[in-house]
Amino acid sequence: MQPGIGMGLRGRSGIIRLVEACLKQPPAAERPVVMLLGPRGSGASEAHSALMENFGPEYPFAYVNLGGTQTLLPRYALALLARQLERKLPRYGRSQFPLLTLGLLASDQELRMSSLAEGRRAIQRQLDRFQEHNEERHGDYLAAFLDVAAGAVGAPDGFSNVALTLLQDALRRGRRRLPGRRFGGKYSAGAAWYGAHPLIRSHDQWEALVQLNLWRHEGDEQQQDRLNRVLFSAFLEDLRRNSGRSFMPRSYLLLLDNSHTEYGRRFLDLLIRARHEDAVVAGADCDPLTVVASSNRWLPRWGPATGDAWPWQLRGPDRASLQDWHEHRPTRDSDDTWWYPLRLRDLNLDEVRIRIDLQFGPHPELAPFTRLTPFVHRLTGGLPRAVHQVLDVLRQSTAPAEDGPGQDQWLRTLPDRTVRVGEETPTLVDAALSDLLRGFGPIERRALAECAALRDLSAGIRVLSPGDSLFGEVRSRWLLLSPGTVTPTLHPWLRRLLLWELAREPGDWDTANELLADHFRAERHPVQEMYHQLALGRIDEVTDQLLLRFPSVPADQWISEFNTVTSAPNRLPARGGPLELLAGLAPPQPDRTVDTASVIRGLVTARWVWSDPLADPGMRLNDMVADGFTQLSQLRRNDIVALFNEAERYRHWRHPQTIVSGG
Repeated sequence: MQPGIGMGLRGRSGIIRLVEACLKQPPAAERPVVMLLGPRGSGASEAHSALMENFGPEYPFAYVNLGGTQTLLPRYALALLARQLERKLPRYGRSQFPLLTLGLLASDQELRMSSLAEGRRAIQRQLDRFQEHNEERHGDYLAAFLDVAAGAVGAPDGFSNVALTLLQDALRRGRRRLPGRRFGGKYSAGAAWYGAHPLIRSHDQWEALVQLNLWRHEGDEQQQDRLNRVLFSAFLEDLRRNSGRSFMPRSYLLLLDNSHTEYGRRFLDLLIRARHEDAVVAGADCDPLTVVASSNRWLPRWGPATGDAWPWQLRGPDRASLQDWHEHRPTRDSDDTWWYPLRLRDLNLDEVRIRIDLQFGPHPELAPFTRLTPFVHRLTGGLPRAVHQVLDVLRQSTAPAEDGPGQDQWLRTLPDRTVRVGEETPTLVDAALSDLLRGFGPIERRALAECAALRDLSAGIRVLSPGDSLFGEVRSRWLLLSPGTVTPTLHPWLRRLLLWELAREPGDWDTANELLADHFRAERHPVQEMYHQLALGRIDEVTDQLLLRFPSVPADQWISEFNTVTSAPNRLPARGGPLELLAGLAPPQPDRTVDTASVIRGLVTARWVWSDPLADPGMRLNDMVADGFTQLSQLRRNDIVALFNEAERYRHWRHPQTIVSGG
């Protein structure tokens, strides 16, 4: 593992290798626009930080956070990026952006003119005057954009101190005068480039700049779009010219965080289009720009969120590579050929352990919490921000550090424990849901909590009827467990939080599970019916049905059905450890006779509590579940090997690792 990789990118080393390979390509080589996709909290911002930390010392880089509330026009974003890419590196000369700067200056302030001839003279006078004014006030023209769009360069949570230092260095103000004091002299070549551009095609270079000004201040939407396209083309041409000079960088790194926003989507559309028009339509060399963008939404330009209309299939980050991109990219007929979508995966058990060791290991008072790694992984599903939030609660609390009943009882109410978020101290469940479901209204959030009662979200929405748009919104935000699963299921962390919230409203909990149980009874799906009966606390009814099926179905099938049923959610008391919760589920008058019915009932309650990491954080009921399967094997006349094996599985439990796929 490279020392520069931050915690957020552990398990995602394929992204580091991919970016390194892109940066080492010849300047004119084609590179993808890498898209890091996943729900809020999936580690995209940390990935940007790690890339900045790993490559920032050696390569020109620029970072923009497109998820702020500030208006970020495309021209503002281009100026911010160019200003950062100008950063002087020891090995190279300073990169310059004369074409972009000229286009920004020419279109900045409205010209006062009565004729085109007067406009030609006015544009030349204004360029020098406006440049001098900004150099006196801001140090250089591009630095002025640090004031008008400062919110877009602030680093979000998860950035390392090293990355922040590099970012601040790239944004440092200073006098960086443009070479050539007079635009009418040396910079006439820049004006000539605009005059020859396919979108302008002017016979006079200065009239071309006047045209940019008119598009900006008097143009319709189509003309303003054309202006942006020309500015993006100028930005890419500046990069090509920089990389073609001696002692200059051969590649540049562009990091676009939260690009799912309105301004982010607009920026990506313009960037992709400009690259395609230059490198494919016009047949010019490709620009030397390595782009890594992140999005926690499906982009509308890709078609329906099902992905059926998009030629790309999502790839995993662990095996990402230039070769993989070249092998799977669509043909160059469409600008979709430039995308490279990578679906960020959750952390596996070892990666969660590394995080906890790094955060808690150096602090003696927190070191005992490192034993909670299996619990944290089982609870959060490995979602990076969820892991961070749970660790924050433990770090800020007075939770018992030592393993035992006291810790179990404290962890039972973990979602209702408070966590400091800036100046506020919300509960963990409220903080996490506000983050994951940002933009959802109270009615949508309540409906989603009810639908979370069923593992199959699409079936829950169909039966409980909150509307198909809710499912589409959940899918477009990457809130489903995985795009590759057959059954659309909410991410386990989100589902657990929603169920915790639903349990606060006993009436809503009962209504949702009653409707679902009735639905599956009518559909003759007994396993799903039992699942919701158990969620309603009807242990005896579930026991009777499992007892009836025990001798009539193969043992493997019965175990599979049993596991499905006993993974049902619960609204057991908020206080108490696993043994106390189990005692509360005992029959009022326990039968002293050990028979199949009593063993199955005990096994149902033990495995139900065990299935909830908040109810049994330390998995202390393993032996009890194992004993139940051993007893069942003795009560069944045949087909007992599967029951023995299941007993051994619980008796020698090993937490399964998250499977990493490269698809």
